[in-house]
Amino acid sequence: MTINKEEIQKKKKKLDDCKAFLKKEFIGIDKIIDDLMEYLQIWYLMPEILTRPVVINLWGMTGVGKTDLIRKMVRFLEFQNRFVEIELSNSDETSWSKSVSDIFQSNGLSDEKPSIVLFDEIQRFNTIDPDGTPVPQTKFTDFWELLSDGRLSKREREDLEHYLFSYLFRKKENDRRKLNGETELDENPYLNLWDAKELKKYLSMDDDVMSIIDMKEEDMIQLIRKKQKEKKIYEPVDYSKMLIIISGNLDEAFQMSRDTSEADVDANIYHAFTKKITVVDIKNALARKFRPEQVARFGNIHLIYFSLKTEDFQKLIQREINTLKHKTKTKFGVTLKISKAVNELIYRNGVFPVQGVRPVFSSVVDILDTNLSKFLFEAIIHEGNTIEIDYLEKQKIITGKIGSRTIEIPYLGRIDKIRQSNQQDAVANISVHECGHAISYMLYTGFTPLQLKSKVASSYAAGFTFPHQIHDTKESLLDRIKIYLAGGIAEEIIFGEKNASIGRSHDREQATSLAIDYIRKYGFEENYQAHYSLEDYPYRMQQHITDERVEKLIQELSEKTREDLIIHINLLKDMSTTLSQKGSMLPKEIHDIVFRHKLKVEIKEEGYLHITNYHQILNS
Repeated sequence: MTINKEEIQKKKKKLDDCKAFLKKEFIGIDKIIDDLMEYLQIWYLMPEILTRPVVINLWGMTGVGKTDLIRKMVRFLEFQNRFVEIELSNSDETSWSKSVSDIFQSNGLSDEKPSIVLFDEIQRFNTIDPDGTPVPQTKFTDFWELLSDGRLSKREREDLEHYLFSYLFRKKENDRRKLNGETELDENPYLNLWDAKELKKYLSMDDDVMSIIDMKEEDMIQLIRKKQKEKKIYEPVDYSKMLIIISGNLDEAFQMSRDTSEADVDANIYHAFTKKITVVDIKNALARKFRPEQVARFGNIHLIYFSLKTEDFQKLIQREINTLKHKTKTKFGVTLKISKAVNELIYRNGVFPVQGVRPVFSSVVDILDTNLSKFLFEAIIHEGNTIEIDYLEKQKIITGKIGSRTIEIPYLGRIDKIRQSNQQDAVANISVHECGHAISYMLYTGFTPLQLKSKVASSYAAGFTFPHQIHDTKESLLDRIKIYLAGGIAEEIIFGEKNASIGRSHDREQATSLAIDYIRKYGFEENYQAHYSLEDYPYRMQQHITDERVEKLIQELSEKTREDLIIHINLLKDMSTTLSQKGSMLPKEIHDIVFRHKLKVEIKEEGYLHITNYHQILNS
């Protein structure tokens, strides 16, 4: 095999250009682009040496740019005619095709040349139910065959024999009609379009469909018989030079992906948590959806998308604004000047960290594009060449200044409207509840929560305290139970027991779950050293024996939490009042209030792991 160094250099340049292009198109995924280009390099530069297809997996939450990245890469590398997108599913509604091989052939990928396939939303093709029950599969079973060695069996023997039989039957019918004296017979007709397309697929012909149509039926029969003798048409198709991209969202790994409506958690917090996801987490998540031998076939190239940071969303908003400025200048000759208050308005109402970039695009249209048309009309009528757009937050007005004229459009962001509608009393209640969690959190961990909010964008008023990562130990499990109980107890202390709200429901579920695990699962209680949590074990312990101790443990921890909060009641009141007024508090603001009340805490970054210093203990 001779290697064309000049051709490889040319391709390498194209790949480098592709990388630079993709980094301009996408924000916050430079590392993914670098890794993707690195892993597909051998496939693109020297496909001849491949004996198996290259399989690359992309995992991430919705809206982070998995599918779009591959589409734009395919377009840049000019592989559109050698590319197919497939969404596999266990549902019979997916497509008319029953196999991957059918889809490849109908898209002209039945030869052995380099090509690209994207298997999107692969989590929908699960072969195991959440309870571990195997899912019956009748479609696309050859997907696993493809991942195994890149060879797909052909299944056209019956189709070819049917075509031959039809031809012989027509020929015999013509002979009979000739004997009966009929003269106007087409004894050797041309192929029709359908037959031409099917035969091109079955025989892996390089000819285009139009030239096959020009063949007489008799000539095609001879060609089929010749190919049958060669037997190559029955051999599996070798897809070893195919680049296989598998893309999906695994909720089991990206647990925060379920928080689709969450607009108030700091994007950096989600980013920090997704950064902790490893290949091991991905493989464990796959093992809950696919059989072990199938998980192995996904290979070891797993690229994990982090959710976007606050800075990434800000860059994205600015890029969309810059694009709008450029279009307006090019089409209408009008210059736009847009204040940072508009950027902030878009961010507050368009960023749902778990949903990625799509809601941002929608908010740019809702806030800017829609109102811009009104400003442009005025600018064109009055021959203005500059529009200065601003947002006055207190007055809830978008302004457009054209020369000496100012146009005002009342506007309250959809999410701002929900936040604003939270009633004062509800906010006060949530503030005390959340500050109870926060103070307890600081007492038992030694550092401030990542953020604290009482005015949020849920359809009902509800707040939260978002923790760092905590390494579970005997002590930390008890601390976490106290932190969960602290919200409801803080309400009882400040508002009285009869005014405590039912907002504690989820907290108590979590606290009870931890207490049960503490006793039944981990054996942290001296009197219960057996494992009481095994459900399907034939010699399982009787769980109700531990119920009384679980209840007693939660009572003891409730009492301890109450004592700790009463000791710091002035801090609880001060902090709750501030949160109620401001609606949200950042770690620095929390730290400053706590410092005034003589409580020593630290500020730790997003994703910080709170863990015992085992190394120091071991070596001391």
